[in-house]
Amino acid sequence: MTLLYMDDRFQHHRTGDHPECPERLRAIQARLSGSDLLSQVKRIDVCTATDEDVLRIHGSDYLRTLRSFADEGGGRIEADTVMSEDSARIAWLAAGSAVDAVSRVVQGEDTQALCLLRPPGHHALPDSAMGFCLLNNVAIAARTAVERLGLDRVLIVDWDVHHGNGTQDVFYEDERVTFFSAHRFPFYPGSGRSTETGRGKGLGTTFNLPLAFGISRQDYLKRFAAVLENAAEKARPDLVLISAGFDAHVEDPIGSLGLEASDFETLTVLVQQVAATHAQGRLVSLLEGGYNVERLAECVEVHLRQLASAVRWYGRFTGEIFAFLSSQGRDLVVDERDLTTRIDCFWHNALQSAPSCSIREILMAACCYLPGEILPALWW
Repeated sequence: MTLLYMDDRFQHHRTGDHPECPERLRAIQARLSGSDLLSQVKRIDVCTATDEDVLRIHGSDYLRTLRSFADEGGGRIEADTVMSEDSARIAWLAAGSAVDAVSRVVQGEDTQALCLLRPPGHHALPDSAMGFCLLNNVAIAARTAVERLGLDRVLIVDWDVHHGNGTQDVFYEDERVTFFSAHRFPFYPGSGRSTETGRGKGLGTTFNLPLAFGISRQDYLKRFAAVLENAAEKARPDLVLISAGFDAHVEDPIGSLGLEASDFETLTVLVQQVAATHAQGRLVSLLEGGYNVERLAECVEVHLRQLASAVRWYGRFTGEIFAFLSSQGRDLVVDERDLTTRIDCFWHNALQSAPSCSIREILMAACCYLPGEILPALWW
């Protein structure tokens, strides 16, 4: 079961008349509570980050600033970012939940987790708040995975409509963490050109996909899949993290790249494919943006439904498929290497030529590529 972090306390980060508001999570919680999904996931208690974990990304002076600003009642800590008296406490809760999710996934409790957190984090810089963000949750989680949990390589995939400048800055010279961002450009925060590829030991580990407003959904998804494949081949990660913003939705009031809710199913499958191919399926998704609260809730439901889906994605390891068939008393007419080639061919064609297909439609198309006796193994 996918691990789910969702808690009313994240609504205690009060921002007043601001796009990043508690109503975002209220809408998500109401949508999920009205669906069948909560019975298909494992709810995990949220927890507060230790300063040791947070200090892997942020400076001690900045942490003192956040706490003292909240203690004094809050306000605008920078032009776009609002704090209340509870905001520092909630920011530590968000970062801690991200770290806990990564720890549980790495230790094998489950292969996937979704953290429905606020405040978001991917704009936060080591020594300053920015763009609605206080602590960089995904960066803290990634560095903890490497430095405390002992992983060699992590891939961060950021599909928020805004470039994750804070995350990029943190890992720009770090060869252990590969960062891939698909975002509207030119747009806030002004970074994310394709020529920004890393520096020093991190040269070649930053992948930016700047996309112009007005791009078609099909072109978005095709280009996303192509650059993601390149980033994954470079990283060969032990763990995949998603900065899951949903403000690329066509109805988002401060973003939009024309996507529909169903497109986030395709994006989820593409990243699951990478996680299963390289990282034993280990995938943790963290909520970032999305400011039309109804559409945000819809997109999160689509995303979680795919994470919790009974349908196995491409990355079901061929060894597992063979084991499944053996347990059923069946023999394959192809060897494992040929089967791997066929699966690769199937997914490359299905996801490149028809990126907006539903998962069931894609599996129906599998009959054209795969030997019929393996199709039952693609189901959980």
